[in-house]
Amino acid sequence: MISRTAATLLFSTLAMQLNAAPLDEKKIQFIGPIPTYNSIKPNNTAYQSKIIESLLPSLQKQTKALTIFGNDLKWQRMADVDTLTMAGIQVLKFNFAANRFIQGKLSLNGIKKAQVFLNGELLSGKESYDIHATTGDHQLIIVAEQVDNWHVVKIDYTPNSEHDSIALHNNKPFSLSAKQLFDAPTISAIGLSPNGRFYITTERHYSDNSGNTPITETVLKDRNNKIIYRFDGVTADSITWRSDSKQLAYMQEQQLKVLNLENLTTNTITSALEGASGFEYFNDDTLIFSWSKRPSDSKSLVKHYQGLEDRWSYARTNSQIYLLDIRSGLINGLTEGNLSHYLQDHDAQRNTILVSRNPQDYQAPPHRLTELIEININDGKKIPIGAYRTFNQAQYTSDGLYVIAGPDFANGLGRVLPKGTLANNYDGQLYWLDRQGKNAKALSKTFDPAIGNMTVLKSDDVILYVSDKDTKQLYLFDESKSRFKHIKTNLDVVEDFAITHTNHADILVKGTLASAPQQLKRISLKNNNAKQLWNSKELAYQHTSIASLEEFNFTNRSGVEVTGRVYLPHNLDKTKKYPALVYYYGGTSPVSRAFTGRYPFNLWAANGYVVYVLQPTGATGFGQAFSAKHVNAWGEYTAQDIIDGTKAFTQAYSFVDPKRMGNLGASYGGFMTMLLATKTDIFSASIAHAGISNITSYWGQGWWGFSYSGEASKNSFPWNNPTLYSQHSPVFHADKVQTPLLLIHGDADTNVPPGESHNMYTALKLLGKDVELIEYKGANHQILARDRRFQWWDTMLAYFDMHLKNQPQWWQHIYQK
Repeated sequence: MISRTAATLLFSTLAMQLNAAPLDEKKIQFIGPIPTYNSIKPNNTAYQSKIIESLLPSLQKQTKALTIFGNDLKWQRMADVDTLTMAGIQVLKFNFAANRFIQGKLSLNGIKKAQVFLNGELLSGKESYDIHATTGDHQLIIVAEQVDNWHVVKIDYTPNSEHDSIALHNNKPFSLSAKQLFDAPTISAIGLSPNGRFYITTERHYSDNSGNTPITETVLKDRNNKIIYRFDGVTADSITWRSDSKQLAYMQEQQLKVLNLENLTTNTITSALEGASGFEYFNDDTLIFSWSKRPSDSKSLVKHYQGLEDRWSYARTNSQIYLLDIRSGLINGLTEGNLSHYLQDHDAQRNTILVSRNPQDYQAPPHRLTELIEININDGKKIPIGAYRTFNQAQYTSDGLYVIAGPDFANGLGRVLPKGTLANNYDGQLYWLDRQGKNAKALSKTFDPAIGNMTVLKSDDVILYVSDKDTKQLYLFDESKSRFKHIKTNLDVVEDFAITHTNHADILVKGTLASAPQQLKRISLKNNNAKQLWNSKELAYQHTSIASLEEFNFTNRSGVEVTGRVYLPHNLDKTKKYPALVYYYGGTSPVSRAFTGRYPFNLWAANGYVVYVLQPTGATGFGQAFSAKHVNAWGEYTAQDIIDGTKAFTQAYSFVDPKRMGNLGASYGGFMTMLLATKTDIFSASIAHAGISNITSYWGQGWWGFSYSGEASKNSFPWNNPTLYSQHSPVFHADKVQTPLLLIHGDADTNVPPGESHNMYTALKLLGKDVELIEYKGANHQILARDRRFQWWDTMLAYFDMHLKNQPQWWQHIYQK
């Protein structure tokens, strides 16, 4: 080691033979002494770790000063500190950059009591600490509790290899991190009073201390953003408003409560409502809700299946509709029977409710029938409106009903396809029905976005939530003009919305842009103006560099434009060659432009990859002709779009290295990854998460395999179209695979059972191919928990680093310890 005096901190790298230079001490920050009363330091208490942890968030902030017990402390350069000893606690902090996964050892000399944190996580050790850091910027904090002589303090960083060196810096902005994407504050639920004077938000974030449990806060605010009331253990989307906005109701610990907005007093109406949900005001004195009853646990040695639905764990749960009188607490049932009833809408003036139910009927795809019924609650009379193979939602209008369903609704009333072309009924359309269900009108035949759900206004106009290509948008359907108008939110992805009941409605929306984190806005329908109320960027991304975004479209072999987008790493040098990742879904939905999510495109770009996301043939939101290509195709068009799109992408972006291309997808996208591996060698490494390898086994074993296949394989079955089920299944062509393939699956996946990855793994292992299989214990179709999410994200990047950057160390660190 190279020594140094006068309270100067020294970092030296591995050895002189590596020609490494000491790191710049001027970029190391110092603060202290942090005062402690009675000279009692944390290490002399029973709560040493908790005391330091409570201080850590303040130390992590990129601020110039810190106020503790009324004392103003300033961060300064370590090179400027010249004191022999100091009382209290001292903190050293620095940022460093890693241009790849690095490993090394941090050694402390002269600091007897210390805690070391890397990116907020406590490192184990006493005088030396193992450092493992991924590509990007990192923060290291050393909390020194006992230093006898700062003149002899020495700290060394020893890299494991020459490429494990680090560089200190105080640069801004910093690179985007996984923790930011997952832990940053977000609005998880919203609500808006009918008169627009109040709104409710549930804000959520995570921290190292809370682990997998989110930290949430639900508050009621007025129009001036002043907090009026705080709710404990309640989310905004579970709170319902009375029509006059003077009262709201909510469930809290199985108790139904109402809050009086005039004096902010609460009253418990009733308790023991386990299984109750979906409370709405039927009128000012009555609540309508759904109450579900689970069957008692069976002690039988066998399970006798009563239908295909019995593969669902909740299939025998019975849900019915009830009314509750707020003044007395009396509850009355409105529906009954072996079939569950689902509330679609209610009309207090006519004393009717609109409900749906699903009798068992497999005769035609998607092998599910929905009955729509109106019930008069005065006499219980049930008026059948219709039975439909495609149905999403229904709501009352002043003179009839609005319905959202696929193009085949009402004998194909919404179709714009040539005769003989099968429609994709995931492509939602808007219809009007009379209340007897006899007369129907198709309202959106020339409207390309796929309609997901709706809210009907007093005027009979409708707010529609739609998939508009790869965005999620709001549209207004003007009933009087039969015209669709885009509501300008200036968001790529509207995640949720709430609407006032006033004549000129206001909308509360939350959402993101592809390259900007979540925002909360209030929009006036009268003038289409938006006012921002909350922005996650200001809270968690102020000093962060986020990938720039470019649109990249190409025309496929059928002459149809296939849209896409490209995420570019910051500090891009176009004279160099970069590895790239290609992502797709290929199923019936486009890949969302959300800022983050299960697949963090911005994070991949921050790790040095150019990321190409495309929307191949078959997705909804681009018109019926485009979505219909999904039916009975199982990759036939999609694979060619991905191959041709990737080639066009590499030609258009000269700084992308075509020999270092990775591809990945999940669910249907995992199926596409496996299928592509049997069709092309343009990729150097591939990842399939929860992918389908055998269409027949997925159809027969996945919880929703038979119903999804009712659209994806409409009218095709293993007995009448064996070619579709076998020749489109990747495992039947496993011998053609040349690309290294990583298979990822949750071992509790009910949507696509883990056997789908095991099929392919077995085949490729027997064929001597390069294949890996990673299973997440207890995980279903998605990786949701915070600790698993970070490990999963690391796994994918480490795999691509190994194959596309010739950097196997990260993968080896995770899986070959």
